[in-house]
Amino acid sequence: TSHLFSLFLALTYHLCCVHKVGMYLYCSNRAAVGLCIFQTDYYYEYTECDSTGSRWRVAIPHNLGTCSGLPTPTRGTDCSFSCAAGKFLEMSSQQCTPCAAGSYSLGSAVRFDQWDAIPTGFTSLATYMDPGPNGEESQACNSSSWTPQGVYLESSRDECTVSLVYAVHLEKQGSVSFSYQYPDNNIFFEFYQCQEMAQTEDQKWIKLTTNGEWDMHTVNLKSGTNILYWRTTGILVGGKMVKPVLLRNIQIEGVAYTSECFPCRPGWFSSAPGSSSCQPCPRNTSSNKGAASCTPCLDMQYSHEGWSECKTRPPCSEKDYFQIHTACDSEGKTQVMYRWVEPRICEENVTGAVVLPPTGEREACPPCNPGYYNTNDSTCFPCPPGTHSDGTSVCEECPAGTEPVLGYEYKWWNVLPSNMKTSLERWEVAGDHIRSGAGGSDNDYLILNLHVPGFKLPTSLAGMTGSEFGRITFVFETICSADCELYFMMVRGNMRGHLMVESWEGSKERQSYTHIMTRNASVSYTWAFQRTNQAQDVRLYIADVVKLYSVTVTNVQDGVASACRACALLSQSSQRSGSSSCIPCPAGFYIDRDTNRCQECPPDTYLSGHHTYGQDACLPCGPGSRSNQEHSRCYSDCSFSHMENNRTLTYDLSSLSAVASLTNGPSFTSKGTKYLHVFNISLCGHQGKMAAVCTDNVTDLANKDLTGDSPQFVNSVDSFICQSTIIPADGRGFRTALASQSISLADTYLGATVDSVLDGVKARPELYPDNPKGTPDINFFYRSTQTTASCERGRSAVITIRCNPEKADHGQLAVPSACPAGTCDGCTFHFLWESGSACPLCTHDDYHQIEGACKRGVQETLSVWNEPKLCTSGVSLPAKTSAPCEAIALWLKVGVGGGAFLAVLLVSLTCYFWKKNKRLEYKYSRLVMSANKECELPAADSCALAEGEEPEDDVVYSHKPSLLGKLRAIANKGEGDSSESVQLKSSQSERWVWG
Repeated sequence: TSHLFSLFLALTYHLCCVHKVGMYLYCSNRAAVGLCIFQTDYYYEYTECDSTGSRWRVAIPHNLGTCSGLPTPTRGTDCSFSCAAGKFLEMSSQQCTPCAAGSYSLGSAVRFDQWDAIPTGFTSLATYMDPGPNGEESQACNSSSWTPQGVYLESSRDECTVSLVYAVHLEKQGSVSFSYQYPDNNIFFEFYQCQEMAQTEDQKWIKLTTNGEWDMHTVNLKSGTNILYWRTTGILVGGKMVKPVLLRNIQIEGVAYTSECFPCRPGWFSSAPGSSSCQPCPRNTSSNKGAASCTPCLDMQYSHEGWSECKTRPPCSEKDYFQIHTACDSEGKTQVMYRWVEPRICEENVTGAVVLPPTGEREACPPCNPGYYNTNDSTCFPCPPGTHSDGTSVCEECPAGTEPVLGYEYKWWNVLPSNMKTSLERWEVAGDHIRSGAGGSDNDYLILNLHVPGFKLPTSLAGMTGSEFGRITFVFETICSADCELYFMMVRGNMRGHLMVESWEGSKERQSYTHIMTRNASVSYTWAFQRTNQAQDVRLYIADVVKLYSVTVTNVQDGVASACRACALLSQSSQRSGSSSCIPCPAGFYIDRDTNRCQECPPDTYLSGHHTYGQDACLPCGPGSRSNQEHSRCYSDCSFSHMENNRTLTYDLSSLSAVASLTNGPSFTSKGTKYLHVFNISLCGHQGKMAAVCTDNVTDLANKDLTGDSPQFVNSVDSFICQSTIIPADGRGFRTALASQSISLADTYLGATVDSVLDGVKARPELYPDNPKGTPDINFFYRSTQTTASCERGRSAVITIRCNPEKADHGQLAVPSACPAGTCDGCTFHFLWESGSACPLCTHDDYHQIEGACKRGVQETLSVWNEPKLCTSGVSLPAKTSAPCEAIALWLKVGVGGGAFLAVLLVSLTCYFWKKNKRLEYKYSRLVMSANKECELPAADSCALAEGEEPEDDVVYSHKPSLLGKLRAIANKGEGDSSESVQLKSSQSERWVWG
């Protein structure tokens, strides 16, 4: 009923009662209005289409209630009616009319290509999905928005989610298309529409582009109301400024008609009526909005293509010209020449201007690059297949038993090599280096491209199963006074969009960088240099340059040879007479220096990827590691042994072989964006396969174009340890969690040891709590061979395995509390893995036996673990044993018997001593009694007493003996030298001795 309501409003202007007062007409039922007699007082508009597909054309005053007498509503054109491109629907006649010169029409489409301001109908919304701790909304994104920059729209560079929204009603099925630049995968860019139609993932996620390259994206739309969203979210995890998304030329197809033509934007024109587009004004011309032609600039002015105004030419300076070396002539001479930077904008015929320097003196040409030879006309040509040259001599055949080393080696830059391209002479050859040129403006991308058709391993290495097919090494230097940046990118095979490999900001001293190719496919390497990323069309930093001194690519499929290398030959039994052709060695075989035959590397060694000649090419694996069957890498087989205190500790870590994951955080950026770091770890096993995989799901979705489902183009990282940055779905309002910045932390296993240093990689036990268990920690050392700008030797990682019986078999992974991101310096990563499975295998020394009491003639023996138990698996506890026993134990019998014997002995001695003592007392008493008889002396023959006789005389001791003396005397009785003295009492006081 909406069209009926519109028709009703229109009819009220005709059905009111009109009164004429002077020159004005008034309606009796509303405010006074004037008479609408000019078409400029009103405009036509169609009502909504009804169910039959018809509509009405009604006239509506520009200011409601100000005039009357409007034309009567008439039936309009069919709802599906539209004009062709270059025409518009003239509403008065309802006929298609050609656009006037200086304007254009798309027919049933609308286009937005002027971005001096955000056009009417578009809205920029900045949202922040993470509320504050108390549920309040964050104010950090109030200043974030899409920013118009004249010819394009620039996205926000921060981590706020910024949406550009546009609502459009389509009368029929149509589409939306737009041009964009999306060079940085650290900002997520998606496009979607609120319509009930199937939108595939490759339509939602926008594909990456090369720096400076514009791409087109098109999505089909259904009829009806469509709400379109262009949404970006930056990820400033590393603190590095992201490159913004640029948007221009938005075109929407499917509108029923256009009632007006669009004027050409400033700097553009359309010279003929009925144009469907405008063209940019040529150089040194300009135009205003809606121009049918361009106006030439004055003599002292200039302009670039598409400029809306001319600028005064500045005086020429040293920044406006550059030098080149001419090609070598027939005499082998070259000279330096100077050229103006194009397009030339300076004026040399004014005060203070410099003139172009004269051509330099002729000088000898530099030699040809290795693999090339010099012809008579001083032109360098590649050596034929099977030959080699160092660039200064003629090409020679490789000797028997050798093969040419194919590749590219560019270190002399007299001319640009044929497989390198640069547009508009943006890079200049300068003898011993090639450098960036001037460019149109400071924010231009200066592109240099090198195409490699593919890689081919030398014949002797063809059987290798290693991960390296070739490598590119280049030496460079940047000299900058502004925020310049050098990008190194590549495109593999049919993959669309460039993959960022590394970038450098600001001035950098002369240095070398190497990138290893792990997939065999054609590749294009790209160097892109930008003096500043600010949106300005000026040349202020023309002296900021990047210099490439040399570029070397190994194992190139159609490369040239600068030298020859030894190769393997057939065995004597298989070799045909006169044949000396090279053969590939099997995986893990080296070339013997003496026989040039293939020999297998010794056990637990791996074959160097760059050297296969001689047994020294087989490098020993580190401690606690072994080589795989192909001798291509070393790995841990989940076993480890260590000698401590004359005891061998053996570990079985097979329960830790499954890929483990660790999520740390959450962490927050300066504006509060929540992000997580996820680590996937493959500690051991898998026959050396790097089983940990990290995937960039945004780039995956973006690259599902020409590559299909081929696994070699999946953007994932296979490694022993890899890391991804995760933006949770609930944290930023995404439909799914986003994973990006996947990197390898460990593609080479160095070994395992209880020491804290191995091959220059250092573990830091002070980062973890002390180990109270007593068993030593095991450190697994890894390194990544890919170097970075901040890690010259590549990244490295240390996994510390700790015995903790309180943890489950799989245990628990953790990062140091002092380094919540897993690393304290950005290059070495540390992990602590506590597990009961990390304890050594149990041995007989880890338990003891306890014997029970003898019960009913049976004694039991029980084995128990030593506490605390610090072992696992290994030797099992012996079963409980039983043995017969007597009621009284042998030791008890011996003890009781011995005690009884001692008791009897003591009683016997006591009785004997008592009896003896009685005898002595009796003898003593007799002696005393005999001594008391006056004047009587014993007879002479009674002075001595025979043994056993009773003395008749009294004996008086000279002193009374003690008990000890009595015992001593008794003990000495019978010995010949023993005697006892007594005193006999007589009148003469003589002493008698009785012995």
